[in-house]
Amino acid sequence: MAFGDVERGTASKDFVPALTGGDRQGEWKLVDDATADRGKALAQVDADPTDYRFPLAIYMPTVQSDIEATIHFRPISGKVDQAAGVAVRLVNRNNYYVARANALENNVRFYRVIAGRREQIATANVPVDSGKWHTLGLRAEGPRFTVSLDGKALHTSIDTTFPAPGKIALWTKADSLIHFDWLDIKPVK
Repeated sequence: MAFGDVERGTASKDFVPALTGGDRQGEWKLVDDATADRGKALAQVDADPTDYRFPLAIYMPTVQSDIEATIHFRPISGKVDQAAGVAVRLVNRNNYYVARANALENNVRFYRVIAGRREQIATANVPVDSGKWHTLGLRAEGPRFTVSLDGKALHTSIDTTFPAPGKIALWTKADSLIHFDWLDIKPVK
């Protein structure tokens, strides 16, 4: 789904804001971005610098457990972080898997979040350029999770914490201003 197809100034009706961690929930808006596929992007625009703050835009339809979710994102700004992520098998705002790319740290990590606490499963040091568009993919197939950046697989992990179908979410951290162009969800066959 392309966010440029959504009514200007509002987040898609299929997405509900939520928060893992502390302080403000965040504010998701459709913003103009001439470099986005359709001239608009979805962004979390509250620049609250609270470090352990993870605003989510939860896609409300439940999807099957074996899926590949890919986001097209562009880091814009952030002093604490410039992190974009995609969460899968989301049970609620405090329990899910997330792949995230960070332009300040130049790495891509895979976490499980249990009762609101992040636990790192895998990491790869790779360039994540601020101001440029990237794709971040998370493929979930049974207990196997593969994370990719710009079409290149970075790491594959095994985890059985959340085996059931759930929701998908866009994810950011702290003061990250990230433009999300689209979200693609495909079943794994």
